[in-house]
Amino acid sequence: MDRIAHFTSLVAQQPTNDLFRFSLAQALVAAGRGAEAEPHLRACAQAKADWMIPRIALGKILLAQGRRAEARPVLEDALRLAIDQHHEDPEAEVRALLAELG
Repeated sequence: MDRIAHFTSLVAQQPTNDLFRFSLAQALVAAGRGAEAEPHLRACAQAKADWMIPRIALGKILLAQGRRAEARPVLEDALRLAIDQHHEDPEAEVRALLAELG
């Protein structure tokens, strides 16, 4: 069973399990199916106010889709979390993404 099918099954069995949902989103992104990952990443971000990584991934998806105005607040939130949590590499990555937005 491929990763997408595996995590789709797990999410169907346990829809409130945020780790399964995030793993499904990661598998979808890796397969180039970012649009399908978006609702899962949004659910993860909404479930945990301090979960930075889904916000970064969501921001990247929105940027890739040309949805810059939607990406900005998501990435700004991710940047705040990166700074608050002292995650230097994600902070640098998000700063670079925001710089692209101008």
